[in-house]
Amino acid sequence: MVREDAHLVPNRRVPGLGDLSGPACISIGMIRKLKSGQFRLYSRKKNAQTGKRRNLGTFTSLEQAKQHEREVQYFKRH
Repeated sequence: MVREDAHLVPNRRVPGLGDLSGPACISIGMIRKLKSGQFRLYSRKKNAQTGKRRNLGTFTSLEQAKQHEREVQYFKRH
């Protein structure tokens, strides 16, 4: 039986991401917060051979990482 409000329950675990409530993961696209306090941008697709995501850069602030993600998405479509 699945609760209807299961999506509202805090501290839930998501396969592949772990615990979303901690500071180790920022759930904005593929931007994750590192233990050092920096933010890393990962590709959305996994490499089929390694099963890992490509590192697209490490930034000192979340805003810089978001801006770079927007630039990457713009570049892919223009």
